[in-house]
Amino acid sequence: MAASIPTAAVLLIGDEILSGRTKDTNLGYIADYLTALGIDLKEARAVPDIEAEIATAVNALRARYTYVFTTGGIGPTHDDITADSVAKAFGVPIGHDPKAVEILHAYFREIGREPNEARMRMARTPKGAILIENPVSVAPGFQMENVFVMAGVPKIMQVMMEVIAPRLSGGIPIQSRNVEFLGGEGDVAIPLAEIQNRYPAVAIGSYPFQSPGGFATNLVLRSRDLAALDAALADVKALATQLTGQGKARGWS
Repeated sequence: MAASIPTAAVLLIGDEILSGRTKDTNLGYIADYLTALGIDLKEARAVPDIEAEIATAVNALRARYTYVFTTGGIGPTHDDITADSVAKAFGVPIGHDPKAVEILHAYFREIGREPNEARMRMARTPKGAILIENPVSVAPGFQMENVFVMAGVPKIMQVMMEVIAPRLSGGIPIQSRNVEFLGGEGDVAIPLAEIQNRYPAVAIGSYPFQSPGGFATNLVLRSRDLAALDAALADVKALATQLTGQGKARGWS
C-alpha cells in the first residue's frame, strides 16, 4: 500500500518569511488539505528570494516527491522571482503567457488601472506551464509538471488549492484518534512503545502539555488501516485508564 501513497513537499519562498516579518499560515493549511486528499506531506522548506536557492530547492523536491507546492514570489515587484527561478530549475525560457496577458488586461480595464510593465510581470510563466486560476485577484499561478506555484497571500493560495485539487491523485485519507492522558510522557513511554510495536500500521505519537492539573499528554494515533487503528486505540485507552485510574483519561475519540 505504501508504494501507492502520493507524497508532497511545500516550499515557502520569501525573505519576509525567514525574517519573521510575515507569519506563515500557508503550511498548516496545505498540510490539512493534503491529508484530507490522502497525500502525505513529507517535507517543508523555506528559502529566501534568491534565484539559485529557489531553483535548487525546486529541483531537489520535485525529484523526491509526487507533488511540490510553492507559495510566494509571484507578484509584480522586483523581488518576485519565483517564476524566473522555476524556469531556471526546469531549464526553459520564460515569457508572457498569452492567456494570462488576456486575463490581466481585461481585469485592469475593468478596474481602471494601467497594465504597466510591473503589473504585467504577473503574466510571465515558464515555457510549458499550465495556468492556475485565481478567482480572488485574477493574477494566475502556474503548474510545471509536478510543481504547483501559488501566491503567498493566504486567501489567494487557498482558492488556488481548490483549483489544483482536481489535478491531484490522492490516496486513502489518514484517520486520527486522540487520547488525553493525565500524566507525563515519561509515565507512558515504555508501554506506549510496546503498543506501537504491536501495530506497525499505526503511527503513535505523544505530545505533552500543561493542564490545570499538571503534566498531561495527548496520545495521537494515525493510520489508513481502520481496523488496526481501532484495535490500537482500544489498547491505548486501556493503558491510560490503568495508569491514571478509571475515568481520569479523557478526550477519547
